[in-house]
Parts: sequence; C-alpha cells; structure tokens
Amino acid sequence: MLVCAPCKLSEACALGCSQPGKCQRLRVVAIAVMLMHARSRNYVSESEACKLESIPLDFGDYHPLKPITVTESKTKKMNRKGSTSSTSSSSSSSMLDPLSSVLDGTDPLSLFAAAADPVTTTATMDSTRKKRDKDDSSAVGSDFEPWSSKRGEILARYTTTEKLSIVSGSFSRKATTTGSAVSEKVRTRLEELDDLEEGSQKELLNLTQQDYMNRIEELNQSLKDAWSSDQKVKALKIVIQVSFTFSFCTELPSLVVVFCFFLKPGKLVYERILSMCVDSRVPLPDNFSPESVNDTAKETCLNWFFKIASIRELIPRFYVEAAILKCNKFLSKMGISECLPRLTSMIRGIGDPLVAVYARAYLCRVGMEVAPQLKESLNENFFDFLLTFKQIHGDTVQNQLVVQCVEIPLYLTLYSPAIDWILQCIAYRAPEVLLTEMMERCKNLGNNALLLNSIMSAFRAEFIAARSMDFIGMIKECDESGFPKHLLFRSLGLNLALADPPENDRLQILNEAWKVITKLKNPQVSYSLFCFTTHSKREVNTVLADVIKHMTPDRAFEDAYPQLQSIIQKVITYIYDFSLLFSVEKFLPFLDMFQKESVRVEVCKCIMESFIKHQQESTKDPVILNALLHICKTMHDSVNALTLEDEKRMLAALINGFIKMVSFGRDFEQQLSFYVEARSMFCNLEPVLVQLIHSVNQLAMETRKVMKGNHSRKTAAFVRACVAFCFITIPSLSGIFIRLNLYLHSGQVALANQCLSQADAFFKAAVSLVPEVPKMINVDGKMRPSDTFLLEFLCNFFSTLLVVPDHPEQGVLFLVRGLLNVIQDYTWEDNSDDKVRIYTNVLHLLSAMTQEVYIYHVDKVDSNDTLYGGDSKFLAEINKLCETVIAQILDHLKTLGKEETLKRQSQLALYLFNTILAHGDLRNNKLNQLSVNLWNLAQKHGFADTSTMVTTLEYIKKRSKQPEMSHFTDLALRLPLQSRT
Repeated sequence: MLVCAPCKLSEACALGCSQPGKCQRLRVVAIAVMLMHARSRNYVSESEACKLESIPLDFGDYHPLKPITVTESKTKKMNRKGSTSSTSSSSSSSMLDPLSSVLDGTDPLSLFAAAADPVTTTATMDSTRKKRDKDDSSAVGSDFEPWSSKRGEILARYTTTEKLSIVSGSFSRKATTTGSAVSEKVRTRLEELDDLEEGSQKELLNLTQQDYMNRIEELNQSLKDAWSSDQKVKALKIVIQVSFTFSFCTELPSLVVVFCFFLKPGKLVYERILSMCVDSRVPLPDNFSPESVNDTAKETCLNWFFKIASIRELIPRFYVEAAILKCNKFLSKMGISECLPRLTSMIRGIGDPLVAVYARAYLCRVGMEVAPQLKESLNENFFDFLLTFKQIHGDTVQNQLVVQCVEIPLYLTLYSPAIDWILQCIAYRAPEVLLTEMMERCKNLGNNALLLNSIMSAFRAEFIAARSMDFIGMIKECDESGFPKHLLFRSLGLNLALADPPENDRLQILNEAWKVITKLKNPQVSYSLFCFTTHSKREVNTVLADVIKHMTPDRAFEDAYPQLQSIIQKVITYIYDFSLLFSVEKFLPFLDMFQKESVRVEVCKCIMESFIKHQQESTKDPVILNALLHICKTMHDSVNALTLEDEKRMLAALINGFIKMVSFGRDFEQQLSFYVEARSMFCNLEPVLVQLIHSVNQLAMETRKVMKGNHSRKTAAFVRACVAFCFITIPSLSGIFIRLNLYLHSGQVALANQCLSQADAFFKAAVSLVPEVPKMINVDGKMRPSDTFLLEFLCNFFSTLLVVPDHPEQGVLFLVRGLLNVIQDYTWEDNSDDKVRIYTNVLHLLSAMTQEVYIYHVDKVDSNDTLYGGDSKFLAEINKLCETVIAQILDHLKTLGKEETLKRQSQLALYLFNTILAHGDLRNNKLNQLSVNLWNLAQKHGFADTSTMVTTLEYIKKRSKQPEMSHFTDLALRLPLQSRT
C-alpha cells in the first residue's frame, strides 16, 4: 500500500499508511513514481475535444434578449357563484393559475379586511389623494421651476445680519382634550378669536435670521400638532399670527421664510373637506363637480370662508384666503376664477410696495398650483402691479429708505425674486406675442431696468435672442442709477448663450453691446457671453483683452475670481477646438490672472475636463501640447502633504487623460521623448507614473507590430530604451503590488521583443520583491490581508515562467527555483493554506514543462521545450523539483490532522487529487493508488462537499469513454462516495 510521510502513531495515517516504520522511504518512492508518469498532453486535440458542439437552431421570432410581451385576453371563467370575471394571460404561457382565476384578481379576505379596517380605508384614500394631486398639477410640466427650488438660493443670496422681529402669540404645543360638549367648544372658539383680536400676541425682537427661520418652523410644527389634535381654531390662529409677520417685515429673508409657510394650511383644509366627501368609502373622482359634494362638506367649506372673512386685518385675510383658494372647487365651478381677480384687487390695499409684490408673487404661486390654466388672471395680477409700480419711486418710500440708510440700487434688487417669479409664471409656455406686450409696457415705464431684467430672465431664450437688438436699445436708454446695466447685459448674454440670434445681427449685436460695456466703470466679466454671438476667434480675443485691461490695474481680478471662472467655463463650452482656443493670443495671459492657487487649480481642472470630453482624436499639435503641459504642471505642483487622496486621484485621472490623447504617429522616438518629459514633470503623482509605464510598454509593442516581430538594429535599440524607461521608473512607486505587476508586465513586453536579458532582470526584480510583501495592505482605505493578492500574482507569474528560456549561465529553471525559495522563506499566516495552493499550482507548471511541445509560446523566442528537446537530464531536474514540492504538500496535509483543521485537510486533499487527475498518468498503479487515498482522505471526516464529489466522479466516468482513457473505468470503481452518517 502507498504510504505518506513518517507516522509516529500506531494507527494508519491519513493517506492509508499501515506500515509506520517504512513511511519515509515509501514516500520518496511514491513521489518518484508519480513524477515519472506525468501524462503526455496533446493540447490541440484536447482543445478540439473541449469545444462545444454547434447545433443550428431556428429561433424564428424568439430571441433571449427580446422583452416579454404581455397581452390582455378576456376569458370568461365561472366563479363560485357562477358570475364571470376577466383575467389577464401572458403570451409566454398558456397555463392559467387555477387559484387566481376564480378571484377576479383580488383576494376576498383582503376585501373583507379592507372594508372593516379604517386604517386600510385611510391608506386607500391617501393613495387616491396623491394620484389626484398629481393629476391636478399635470398642467405644469417638469420644465417649470418651482418656488421651493428658489427658496434656498434667495436666502443664501440675501442673507442679512440685521435683527428681525416676529409677532408671537401664547401658543403651547400641548394638546387639549377633544371630548367637551359642542356648546363649550363653540364658546371656547369664540373666546380664543376674541382674545386674538384684543391683542394677546406680542412681538419678539432682535432675532437673527436663523432664529427667525427656527421660530417659523416651530409655528409650522405647532400648526400640524393643533390640526392633528382637532384644534382647528388654534390652527387658524397660528396661520393668522404668521400672516401678521408681513406687517412687520423689514428684510427680504423674513418675507421669503413666511412666504413658504402658507401652502401647508391650505392643503390641510382641502384634505379635511375632501375626506368629508367620501360616501360609502368611495372617494370623489379626479375631476369632481360641485354637485357631487355632499351638504356637510359644503357647509364646512363655507364655514372656513366665513371665518376668514371675519379677520379684520387685510394681510392675514388675504394670505389665509389665498391659501385655501383650492377649496372653491367644492362650492362652484367658477369659484377659483371669480376669486382670483378679487384677491388681486385686495393687494392694492397693502401700503408697502415690497410687501405687496410678494403678496402678488404668492398669489401667482397658488394660482399655478390650483389653476394654471387661468393665465389671464395671473397676467392681470402683474399688470395691476405695473400700475402701482411708480409708488416705488414715490416720496414715502424714498424717505423711508433715507431713514433706514438703504441705497436705491440695493433696495430694488429686493424686488427681483418676486418679480422674476411672477414673470416666470406668466411666461411659462406663453406665446411670443406676450413678450411683445411686456416690452411695450416696459417702454411706457421708461425702460425700467428692474422690469427689463426680469423679462429677459423669464421668457424663452429663443424669443429674447430674436429681439436682441431691441433689448440692446432698451438697455442703452435705461437709467443706471437705479439698476446696474452690467446685470442687464449679463441677462441678455445668458440668453444669447442658450439661443443664437439672427445670423445677420450677430456682429452688430456684439459691436453695439461692446460700445456700452467698455464705457462702464466696473465692467463685469459676464459680458464675455456676447462674444459667442459669432463664435469667432477674433471676438473672443477682443473680449479677453478688454477684460485683462480692466481687471489688471490695482489687481482688481482678485475680487472677481468667480466671474473670471465663468468666462473660462463659457469659453471652453462654446470653443472646444483646442487648437483654435490656444491660438487665441490673450487666452494664456487671461489664465495668468488667476493668482490664487486654489482658484488656479480649479480653472485648470475645468480646462482639462473639457479637453478630455471634447477631444475625439489624438493630437501632436505643439501649441496644444505646450499649453496643456503647462496646465497639467500647474495641477501637479499643487499637490503637497496635505492634499487629500481623492484630490490626488482626480488630478491624476485628468493628467492621464491628457497623456492618452497624445500621439506622434509613427514618430516613436518623439513619443518616447514626450513620456520622458512627462515623467520628470509629474513625478509626485504615482498613478501618472503607472500610466506612463503602461504607455511606454504599449509603445514597445506597437514598434514590434510595425516591424512584424523582426527588429532591426535601430528598433531593437529603441525597444531596449523603452524597457530601460520602465525598469528605472518602477522602483519609484510605493505600492508593492503595483510594482510586482508592472515588473511582470514589463518583463512580458521585453520577452515579446526578444530582450531576454532585460526580461530576466524584470523577473529577478519581481522575485526579490516578493519577501517585502506585507501581511496587510491598504485597499480603498481599508486594511486587507495580502495573501489573496499575492496568490493571484504568483499564479500569473508561474504562467509566464513556462515560456521563459533558461539563462545559459544560471542553471536549469533558475527563476522557478528562486521563486520557490522565496515562497518557502515567506512568513505565511498560521491558519492559511495559500502556500500549499501555490505549491500545487507549481505542479501544474512543472507538468507542463515536461511536455514535448508547450501549450503556448512567445513568437521568435525559443522556450525550454526547444532548448532542451526533452533531454533526460532536464526532465530529471524537473522531477527533483517536483519531489521537493510534493514533500511540502504532504507534510502540510499531515499537520492538518487535528480536529479543528480537518475541513482544510479535506479541501486540500481534493485539490491535489484534481491536480493528479488533470496532469498525472493514472495508468501507473501506484499513482492510481495515491489518487484513491487522496479521494478517501477528502471525504474521510465528512467535510467534503457531496455535490462536488458526485460531479467529479461523473467527470471521471465520462472521461473513461474516450479513447485511451479506459483505465479511468477501474479508477471510478475504486472511488467510493461515503455518506455523512
């Protein structure tokens, strides 16, 4: 019987040893027998035998990636009561579910539970309500920008440090009981309303903007709590209290915060009345009529309107009634259309024009949500505002501004958010004729800059661009003291950037605009938008030159970095032909104005992102290369010890994108010179060095391709220069596995180009680097064991060593021996089997080396099968190496005989069994017996995977039917399947 390593136990060892005293001697014999009988391989015939049999198939209309089509078929099925129901059937199956066919698609128990469970009923109503709300807003598309998206921008732009005030009532968050008598409830409500009118509220002063927002949020939560506890009067009082705040608004942030409060109470009231319309748990249809609303709901709705009508103050009455404007649907079909003009007229009574314009903006917001089709009412709201617009310049407002020390330009900008919103609502999907009417009304008001700016911001860019000359004429006639002209030109320029003006007007537009722009004392860089009306290099250069002229004195550019960045973004957005862009004389001097390093780096990143995005073909243009090298150098030099790893990766990715786009065609020497220059410029970014190594390796392979593998003296020297570049650069990298893989990759490239001594140098360097692999490595910011990565690398390395010829002065298999010595000395984890798995993979390599013809070769490189020609001394050296390797494997299997490691022993035994099965000649009886012992060991302790063992045994039986594999039949009979019991 075949035996294993020495056993000191009295019983048989794991491999079936029954003669402990002879173990050491017999082990060597077993190894020799095994290695002398490696199976001869015919790789060509094996490859043909493993190919899948091709069978022509007629799919017809069927395709596995074709989506499944489901069709509706009306099939009459008798249910338990004999009624009919319709069921849907899929075209992919003719079988109908016998359980679902009689249920009409609905479980009767679920129907019964839903009828009895009020929670389910409420959920059904909520889903219906959400669907109805979605349908109601369907008239306003996704291209309409809601007010909620503007709120944060406005608050950030108009932040104030002034102290704000708010009117606060004595409201607590404590809910009261709801079980009082009706008469007491009515009396309490009346007393609460009277208490409110008698002035129980107080004014909270000296609030910061954040405190103000927090207080409004508290009131919002109090409103929800009061409503959920059925304290409707208290909820109304909270709404009235917040509306009182408008009477004390002195800053725009307070207006905006309160502006966003009033949608919630209107939604609460509407949903309450809607819930009262549900009859027999059947909700109202989506487009219900007032006739379908029951009397209780109508009475409640009227009650709410009567309560609001009793509010004495104008502003609270307006906001609360506008909030519940949608409730008019319960009373009359024309209710909303009749109320909108009346609410518009109510705003005339608000004395403060700033408060009034935000009231009109709120009415537009409600109108767009409730009745977006009533555009005429919204238009009248704005025209009504124009009639009172002169009030802004009246003595009352001017005197108040003097008292508050507010300048008129700053004061006018406070109107912009409200006017912009009103005009956005009016201009949404409006015809072009409405723009003409707005322009005429603006002219009648003396071309007011505030209105003109809002008009250009609201209407479609195509409409504005078509009337560019008209707008320029109106801008020239505006009074600059009230509203800066540069903002008007900026708004016009933004429209021209989105839509092209008439072809014949482009140059005239630029000239007319530039006459005004160059005369401004504080020209804003956003004027550069006008240069894209012609998209001409000359105009762009003129714009940049003028900006440099205005921004250079007194280093004014330091205060305008955001605007200067805007110019760069617009330039590279519309001129992405970089050969044209970098030929603009003033472009690089314009970049020099970015003196602040962080801003300068951001600009360079923006340029590189545009280059990578728009540059479709590789380039060798010296203008582009010099400019982008300068830009990439700027990004690289910004890296220091404090730079985050994510930032380094981003910068490296941009630089790598540039390097990949550089190509000098067949001028390979110039290409290599570029890579050498790039290495010296970007030495601090490791991913860039890695990319350069890959690029140089690719350059060497392209040279080989051009020469078809037959290098001349010149090309041979060139590829050696490429190999030297990689060999010098790799040691400067810090990542251990990056260096290992690059040594292997570069060695493969050197081998493919017949640089044998250089390839040996790469492989020796990789072998000497393996002992330096740490136990743990950093992978994506987390420490991971390195064993898996090392195992993967070594397997790839062994695959390469198969075709590496032996050095005539180094001895047989000197690289394989050196690598095995390193693996032997490497300190592996105690509970790891990776070392044995590597040794088993080495057996695959050594078995392949014994073949007369190797499975693969490198073109024009003689591997050992050619050099040795199956020499017996060479095979003997392989056998000796195999003896050492298998001795290590068997010793390790013996050490795993403990109870806690039996599962690992089973897995490794099966792994070695599969190796013998694939590479050994099992016609040898002793090798056959060794495989049987390994099979038994794998399942001896019940840790083998039964499905794997069954599959393996089926494979052996299948192989036994092939020619010259009849000995597998006897082997299959000797491999029992042991049960776990």
